[in-house]
Amino acid sequence: MSSFEKLAASKSFGGSQNRYSHLSEILNCEMNFSIYIPPTRKGEKLPALYWLSGLTCNDENFITKAGAQKYAAKNKIILVCPDTSPRGESVPDDEQSAYDFGHGAGFYVNATKFPWKTNYQMYDYVLEELPRLIESICPIDSSRISISGHSMGGHGALVMGLRNPSVYSSISAFSPICAPSQCPWGQKALSLYLGGDPRSSGDWSRYDASELMKDIKTCSPVLIDQGSSDQFLSEQLNTEILIKICKNNNLPVNIRYQEGYDHSYFFISSFIEEHINFHSKFLS
Repeated sequence: MSSFEKLAASKSFGGSQNRYSHLSEILNCEMNFSIYIPPTRKGEKLPALYWLSGLTCNDENFITKAGAQKYAAKNKIILVCPDTSPRGESVPDDEQSAYDFGHGAGFYVNATKFPWKTNYQMYDYVLEELPRLIESICPIDSSRISISGHSMGGHGALVMGLRNPSVYSSISAFSPICAPSQCPWGQKALSLYLGGDPRSSGDWSRYDASELMKDIKTCSPVLIDQGSSDQFLSEQLNTEILIKICKNNNLPVNIRYQEGYDHSYFFISSFIEEHINFHSKFLS
């Protein structure tokens, strides 16, 4: 297990909002992550909610904008916020420094193509390495874990939750990229990280929630909120594709359109209490 350094700590709603740095063995670079720990009794173990952020974000966007600490403290849930990609001078980035690939845009996949595969192993980092480190830092009950996220992170939360039902008790997402194989953001990322194309590469379907839901009979409970005024809804998010598949397969997925809301953290902060309450029912 890699060592870690505490970068910051602030009291919040009786608990502590902390930020750490560590050398990731899986990603081969220094990584930052943030954790909110509610007030606890001695010896008490708490469940955790992992939050995966979207394009251009890092581990601090959610903790500073969503207002989630109040509701995490009330429900006694630890919040774990990893970064969205490997970073550093030695980590390859998009040649044009575009926002939708490379730094800040890891898409929560395990890259298989050079040069990305050396560092871009975000799926294994979130599923395996970070949880091992978290256990040494805070009073977590590793048998009670849920996952959520926004946009690219909503895609990541859906994929990780659907592929690992024994790990994640519940799944939620705000404005997720529901069918990355069928949108510009996803097609760019998957073609470069994994190679191939959606018609020939089985690897793509492993990181596409709409494809995963075609082949399952049941899953952990899912809550998805999508703003009706989201500027990326029609071109990038493909919510209707997921709605149709879930209805056909009768899956426990609740997809809600929220009238007038966009893609921003104003949307997330408006409904984060409902999402944390949703997860709390399955983490108790």
